[in-house]
Amino acid sequence: MNDDVLLSVIGSELRRQPSPGVVEFATRLAARAPGKVVAVLFYGSALRTGAEDGVLDYYVLLDDVRAWPAPWLAKFANCLLPPNVSYVEDRIGDSTLRAKIAVMSLAQFERGMLACSIDTTLWARFSQPCACVFARPAGGEAAVTAALRQATVTAAQWAAWLGPARGHALDYWRALYALTYGAELRVESALRGPELIDGESTRYACLLPAAWQSLGIAFDTGADGMLRPRLEERDRLRAARRWARRRRLGKLLNLMRLVKAAFTFEGAMDYVVWKVERHSGVRIEPGPWQRRHPLLAAPWLYWRMRRQQLLR
Repeated sequence: MNDDVLLSVIGSELRRQPSPGVVEFATRLAARAPGKVVAVLFYGSALRTGAEDGVLDYYVLLDDVRAWPAPWLAKFANCLLPPNVSYVEDRIGDSTLRAKIAVMSLAQFERGMLACSIDTTLWARFSQPCACVFARPAGGEAAVTAALRQATVTAAQWAAWLGPARGHALDYWRALYALTYGAELRVESALRGPELIDGESTRYACLLPAAWQSLGIAFDTGADGMLRPRLEERDRLRAARRWARRRRLGKLLNLMRLVKAAFTFEGAMDYVVWKVERHSGVRIEPGPWQRRHPLLAAPWLYWRMRRQQLLR
């Protein structure tokens, strides 16, 4: 019964229909590896607000990451440390849409949802709402639904172990997301995590007890709506030690991904140029060589920005 609640909420979110431009962008991404893309997920601030003037966020899930068109080094790196990230611009109708694309295999995605995963990034991100804007007819949506159910269950399990001894459902989610932000290298404050649930409070209040029941975690519910999971203190202490290890190694994994991105991030120069133009109104047009070698071109870009007084 409680799995029915989880699957119903997740399924309705996955079937949410963003704007036609967002869906068309996803369809074009799937066409880059015909028949090999299981699903394309749309998530992040643009999903919450509906705005298309910033950078859209997509995850492309494949049978095998080697099917995605990319240099051999990028394919090899994605097998070892997924996902690969790139920046893509595409003209759709009268608008130019811009997106950050993360690419990984479905199997890698599913492993990242497990509570035993050292990396907390994936299950934390996908315990939040997302839309499936492209799915392969043969089981694509079902596979994604199962993976997101696991992400939600994993998040709820850690929330029980690391959250308050007693509190409202939202207190557990706020505590959890503050911890997951603290386990990553982010420019945002850890307070950003709790802010994510403000517009979805009914969703999170519904999912937590359903996930606990699915996991077999017994809990008491007070007349005031406060929840208290029946956990032994030794279980909490053991979980705290396991989380401390994830916090240390999570930052290392994030650092390794940043280093990898320096060599595999496709469209990096276009992304920087767009960011500069968006914030300053000045467009710096790189040539073909700068686009092919963004690392080597970094001093050139810095010099141009200093010359035009975009940096001080």
